[in-house]
Parts: sequence; C-alpha cells; structure tokens
Amino acid sequence: MSSKHIVVQGATIKCDFSVEPKTDKLKVKSQSKHYANDKDGSEKLIATDKEIGQTLEKNTFGKCKKQPNGSGDFLVCQCVVQKWSNFYEKVTLSNKGKILTEDSKGTCPMGAPDCLSVVKHGQTGEPTSKQAKDNPNKDNPVNNTQKAMEKAEQNSAPVVE
Repeated sequence: MSSKHIVVQGATIKCDFSVEPKTDKLKVKSQSKHYANDKDGSEKLIATDKEIGQTLEKNTFGKCKKQPNGSGDFLVCQCVVQKWSNFYEKVTLSNKGKILTEDSKGTCPMGAPDCLSVVKHGQTGEPTSKQAKDNPNKDNPVNNTQKAMEKAEQNSAPVVE
C-alpha cells in the first residue's frame, strides 16, 4: 500500500454513468475512531468498505445514464453505495472494515459493478519545520516561506504608540 493513498472523509467520488461529470464528497459514517492526515484527529476519518448506503454529502451525481425517463432525458441519480472493491486487505479497523484506497471502486444498484471511483483521496499535505530543516534547499517552499517571514520581521518598522 506504500504507493496508494488512504481515502479519508471528504474524498471526492465520481460515477461512470453521470450525464454531466459531477462528483460528490464521501462521508465516513461507519467509524469515529481512526484518523489519517489529521494532526488534531477531528476531521479526516479513514474510509472503509463499510461506507455503505447513503454515505455521500449529496448522494447524487446529477442525471444518471442508467435511468432514462422515456422522453430523451434521464432521471436524477440517487446514489446508494452497495459495496466497495479493491480495498486494502492487510488491515482491519475496529469497525471490522477494510481501508479504502485511491484505487477502490464502489457499486451502486443503478450502475454496473465498480461504477464509482475515487477522484481525490481527501488527504492534504502540510509541510512541517522538520521537513524544512531536513531539506535545506532553496527551492523548498517551506524554506522560502520561512525565509520570507523572517525577512519581513527584520524589515518591519517598530510600532509606536
């Protein structure tokens, strides 16, 4: 799994059968104990194969190609995730769930198996001062930001009251 990101709360999901290419955000409802990429442990819950049912923010991807309405248009999707595949098999969380990765696929009853896919895993990078010290090269954005802040502090005029 070293080259695959773990899917977390807020991951962006798409459906292959959406008429317009719309996405929705994953909501982790199956567990409230395990976090990734969240130093405060309050936002980025790890998604598992137990994220079944209406587990998206809007539970829709717009109009669904699998649901023609008979007049040349399509009905609006009402996504209900039935199951997940391609999850990470080697770890089981306390909810008995297997961790979803960016390669995981979901199945909706209207679409074909694996019609739902992960567009963005939901994790975000946060550079640390340790990374800046470990990588003291001038192109490192953490170093550039720190140097700019130090220079601004040195050049700022003192406040007079």
